[in-house]
Amino acid sequence: MSAVAVYCGSNMGNEPAYAAGAATLGGVMAERGIRLVYGGGEVGLMGVLADAVTGNGGRAFGVITRALEAKEVAHRGIAELQVVATMHERKAVMADAADAFIMLPGGFGTFDEFFEVLTWTQLGIHAKPCGILDVGGYFDPLRAMLDGAVAAGFVRQAHLDMIIVDDDPGRLLDRLAAWTPVTVGKWLDRADR
Repeated sequence: MSAVAVYCGSNMGNEPAYAAGAATLGGVMAERGIRLVYGGGEVGLMGVLADAVTGNGGRAFGVITRALEAKEVAHRGIAELQVVATMHERKAVMADAADAFIMLPGGFGTFDEFFEVLTWTQLGIHAKPCGILDVGGYFDPLRAMLDGAVAAGFVRQAHLDMIIVDDDPGRLLDRLAAWTPVTVGKWLDRADR
């Protein structure tokens, strides 16, 4: 695993633990020689993460749209920054450049990006692991909602189990590196309808 895409907020959030988690993940990635692939901003958790990677001698590859370049203040302190035309292109470039995906605390964009690559793993479009770094219990409500989707019959437990959740960055990276693809099909058998 040489490159990991990390999706996270362009805001800092209300708890200092969110920035601390982003910084710790960035430091561990740099120590392990894992290239960061991220949204290219210098603000919020994105900036904290990129600064932690580069500040510890690591490599960061940012991908940002022209429209967001000014709003998210593109990070000019990273060696690789690609400006693209659309969000679709941004997400595709990031997904192609990464061996695995991690979600940190964030908002709608963070959720959108993570769940898209998770769906691609579920459908077999790619075979790349998806993990959540659960900083300060931020994702507890999301995890409860996903358990509810399993209980309601909309998500198979085997597909939910594809998501690797941990609160320790090093352990999460280890688990992502050891991940093997799930072989369960997405759709239920006709008899299960």
